[in-house]
Amino acid sequence: MKFLQENCFLSLLSQGVLENSNIFSCGDADLDDFFQNDTAKFNAQLLGKSYCYRLDNDDKTIVCAFTLSNASIDVRNLPNSRKKKLITDIPREKHISSYPAMLIGRLGVNKDFGRKGIGTELLDTIKMIALDEANWASCRFVTVDAYNNESALKYYENNGFLYLFSTEEQEKEFIGLSENSELKTRIMYFDLITAKF
Repeated sequence: MKFLQENCFLSLLSQGVLENSNIFSCGDADLDDFFQNDTAKFNAQLLGKSYCYRLDNDDKTIVCAFTLSNASIDVRNLPNSRKKKLITDIPREKHISSYPAMLIGRLGVNKDFGRKGIGTELLDTIKMIALDEANWASCRFVTVDAYNNESALKYYENNGFLYLFSTEEQEKEFIGLSENSELKTRIMYFDLITAKF
């Protein structure tokens, strides 16, 4: 069953929607704070647009929320093995220094709606948004800076996302973190050319 498709409608997550909705909580304090306090600021500064699915029969209940923005994957400084993996299916005459992407800035599912497959359905929806012919711009990839914890990483892995860097050490070096620093997120990507719905 497709819960979102059958029970919800998509809307912008505007200040007005937030003010007229029940408090949205996905159980992560950082995400909850972002969706409650920062979405309007991000939208006003053109840093990302936030959307939500609300229940058809109770529009005050936000089932899930996500933020999207434009991004790219710059391959110039990637290790050769990662660069080859990323661009192997792109025709040679089309190789460029960076490839267009859609960034999932934030994503959360209301903790009252867990274990319904909503997270996977939401990622499928985001992939379809990126591939929609009505979009004025095109992108090859969907990227995310996933929280570096087992459940978040497994969620994205199970939905076809790959790590941009094969090891945390490579990623730390790429973003300029010392070896002893904690890597709070992992850069992951999904190649939209492989999408199957």
